[in-house]
Amino acid sequence: MRKLLNRYFLASAVLLGIMVTGIMWTMQVQSPVQAQEGKAPLDLSTAIVQVAKHTIPAVVHIEVTERQEVANPLLPFQNDPFFRYFFDIPKKMPKKFKRELKGLGTGMIMDPQGHILTNNHVAGGATEIKVLLANGNEYPAKLVGADPKTDLAVIKITTDEKLPYVKFGDSDKVEVGQWVVAIGHPRGLDQTVTQGIISAKHRQGISDPSSYQDFLQTDAAINPGNSGGPLLNLQGEVIGVNAAIVSESGGFEGIGFAIPSDMALYISKQLIANGKVTRGWLGVSVQDLTPELAKSFKVETTKGALIADVVKDGPADKAGIKRGDVVVAYEGKKIPDAGTLRNEVAVSAIGHEAKVTVLREGKEQVIPVKIGDLEDATKMLTASVKERLGAEVRALTAAEAEKYGVDLQAGVAIQSVDPKGPLGEAGFEVGDVILEVNGQAIKGLEDFVSVVSVLPHEKKVALLALDHRSGKSGYVQITVR
Repeated sequence: MRKLLNRYFLASAVLLGIMVTGIMWTMQVQSPVQAQEGKAPLDLSTAIVQVAKHTIPAVVHIEVTERQEVANPLLPFQNDPFFRYFFDIPKKMPKKFKRELKGLGTGMIMDPQGHILTNNHVAGGATEIKVLLANGNEYPAKLVGADPKTDLAVIKITTDEKLPYVKFGDSDKVEVGQWVVAIGHPRGLDQTVTQGIISAKHRQGISDPSSYQDFLQTDAAINPGNSGGPLLNLQGEVIGVNAAIVSESGGFEGIGFAIPSDMALYISKQLIANGKVTRGWLGVSVQDLTPELAKSFKVETTKGALIADVVKDGPADKAGIKRGDVVVAYEGKKIPDAGTLRNEVAVSAIGHEAKVTVLREGKEQVIPVKIGDLEDATKMLTASVKERLGAEVRALTAAEAEKYGVDLQAGVAIQSVDPKGPLGEAGFEVGDVILEVNGQAIKGLEDFVSVVSVLPHEKKVALLALDHRSGKSGYVQITVR
């Protein structure tokens, strides 16, 4: 009996030892940076506490007010006897109404000068911005600059007090599975700290397909109000700017997205220096490789960006890049898909000679390309749009925007149309307005040109158009050239 009891206690002790070891192991975590530098692992039980303690003072609560003038939705029915009789619509109505929208968000202090990084959808359209610091002090803020294409904005407060500020890390070194911490003000609950891991990297096409997206995906809880707040590693470094969630309920469901810190820093520095963002331009339309396309272009992998079109006299055309080439590397960095190439080119210095590695008929070659300015490329791209749609477009006039009850930056108007072109054959006329392309709202001429330039050839697209004669809108399907 004594031997049996001894064996029992020995087995229990061994089992307990394994359990304790397991618990102690889970409490010790090591980041990729620590592993590379040979540093000791962090204690998870205190790491998040330290991150929160050091970062919360630099995270701010943002309150925004946006004053808008909106078109009267009943204006088109003002002279309709049916609507006037049954809905008691007066003969004379105001063309526009004024309204005031209020919103909440988060931001992070970037430097001692009071620059604050946040999202464009938080502060971009605000007419009044208030910033509440963690210490309770409140300051008015001014918009320094905003970039809708990356959903980033920089605002600034002016104060004599010494401001704490965040430290940025290298988002390229982030690994899937790495622990992260989110800090923000979800639904107005100040200084909320949540934790999770990096679920995935390089997520694209989450919202606006034409924007420069390269999201980090995380399961750290993010809710409305978290937008613009930091996503941090366990060293307390900002590796992302919390921006969006995927949710059917409107609340957090385990899928959140953050803009990588490398992109955020590049954009914010340009906004602070110039108030706007200048981007590089290659002069190509690109698309992802499918197994079928890879086979037809004699490529053994689906990794890369297929050149679908080359703008005549653009940087790529002058360098000798051709339709059908597959870009597999840019400046020595591997290119897994079209979105990555687009993002890499965008952050390239204008005038810089970039080394573009392409596969052509199964053979690899490096082609130097002098990067152009995307702003200067609009005229070239407009000519490309004319070829693909058989029409010229222009920005809306103030009179047209008021007549149709739309924002001045909403959509583009048809300036000329070829009766035998895609738009002409679909019945479009001069003066008609295009508001959406494949469900994506058009925000002006440049936006329309960039969206159309990346559409696949000989594919059907749905346009939301407004008839200039009746003022009524509807969807029209066309096939782009």
